[in-house]
Amino acid sequence: MEARQLGERLACRAGAAVTLSLAGRTASPAPQAVPIRTGGFGGTAGLADYLKSERIDVLIDATHPYATIISANAAQAAQATGVRFLALRRSPWLPEPGDRWLDVATMPEAVSALGATPRRVFLALGRKDLVPFEAAPQHHYLIRSVDPVWPPLALPKADYVTARGPFREIDERTLLSTHAIDTVVAKNSGGAASYGKIGAARALGLSVIILRRPPLPPVSFVETVEEVFTWLDHGCLPDAIRGV
Repeated sequence: MEARQLGERLACRAGAAVTLSLAGRTASPAPQAVPIRTGGFGGTAGLADYLKSERIDVLIDATHPYATIISANAAQAAQATGVRFLALRRSPWLPEPGDRWLDVATMPEAVSALGATPRRVFLALGRKDLVPFEAAPQHHYLIRSVDPVWPPLALPKADYVTARGPFREIDERTLLSTHAIDTVVAKNSGGAASYGKIGAARALGLSVIILRRPPLPPVSFVETVEEVFTWLDHGCLPDAIRGV
């Protein structure tokens, strides 16, 4: 979300040649305002080679807070090449009065936390995070993803919904109520775009099993798109910049 917002604003900035890098895990990514590069770089060394070959001046890591590998590669590649580097890390959500959160460190812990008694569970997770739940087939799952989950999980009771956020809280309440959900499993992604399910769970009195943030590289970071532009405007950058 933040990467798209950055691209939209930088597209209008004279002298900035911007490339948005996508992992390629979504079959039909949302339209972007700047050129897109899709796919991996080949680790830290591959990214460093790309930064040098494309004469990149600025690297901004605006990836998902759980994408630990690319964040680590970006930090190391920037250090190796001397490219100016900043991470954009949205603040994590914090529990509010009325929230019924259970904080876990791993996806297997989330599966275990569901317990043996059958529940109706909303999995608000990426497709790569779903397989561990096959170990708990007693629950009824509602699974939402941007692209269809194929092949379907080895679960006897699972409903699938394909949709792209952001999702409004009022719509999330309707979704959770319609499917009689009693437990939400989510990552602590932060930001407003996916907060609707958290607010909806609070309003409906549902349990939320939330995966805590993984450790990320100790680098300079900001929390908002506005702060990125403050950094760009006061970073002694050349008049014409190339960034990814």
